[in-house]
Amino acid sequence: MPELPDVSVYVERLAAKIVGERLERLTIRHPFLLRSVVPPVSALEGRAATGVERLGKRVVIAFEDELFLVVHLMIAGRLRWLAPGKTSAANALALFVFSSGTLALTEAGKQRRASLHVVEGRAALAGLDAGGIDVMTATRDAFAARLVAENHTVKRALTDPRLFSGIGNAYSDEILHRARLSPLALTRSLDAAAIDRLFAATTSTLADWTARLSQEAGDWPARVTAFHPAMAVHGRFGLPCPDCGAPVQRIVRADNETNYCARCQTGGRLLADRALSRLLKDDWPKHLDEL
Repeated sequence: MPELPDVSVYVERLAAKIVGERLERLTIRHPFLLRSVVPPVSALEGRAATGVERLGKRVVIAFEDELFLVVHLMIAGRLRWLAPGKTSAANALALFVFSSGTLALTEAGKQRRASLHVVEGRAALAGLDAGGIDVMTATRDAFAARLVAENHTVKRALTDPRLFSGIGNAYSDEILHRARLSPLALTRSLDAAAIDRLFAATTSTLADWTARLSQEAGDWPARVTAFHPAMAVHGRFGLPCPDCGAPVQRIVRADNETNYCARCQTGGRLLADRALSRLLKDDWPKHLDEL
């Protein structure tokens, strides 16, 4: 799922292409994509885009008269930019035609999870906000207050949209590796020094990756993925940690996979995988040295 760095790059590039341009025509090709009724999506046609912004993991396009188009890409949704005159794209669920080009919302696979909302007014837009704070503008104390508001694992806390805006599975792995923290550490067990490290790691990781992805995107981010060869641990199970060389470990729970370095983050202790540890029982290795 595109997270804060990916969505920020989409917002930056899209703003450069459509702000001041009128939406000439829109086509929705999948009946379950649109999740709102009032105002009708047709109300956007003929109106100029006045801005593009991020709301959590959503892309928001503002139009004249305080109308907002809110796009949630979910896991497989992506935004494509097509040259003027081109109005078709593979797996397109919706097409938004501007004089400067066409924005295509695509979604790979058979599951349809991406969504569109059209809302009127800032109050209605705020109603779609889960309430998480923007860590890029938050103070250390505000971050700490959200972190310990509930006693959850730090991985769960970072990815909870009610607490923090825009962080998902991929970048939480990278943040925790940089902070040298176990993904299963409980938030209320962290001391002040650990919270300091986590706050610094969160802001620096997201800023570094936003800058990296923006530089790599060129005119448009054509390949947005949760897996990047320059990541330290996410998606790198079995590969060497770039800092210590130990093999990256993982915890698989339902559809989510958490990647971490046992040597850098847990003092060498292997965290129990819900599936494999139950299967292997006493044969499950407890420490990196047992592998």
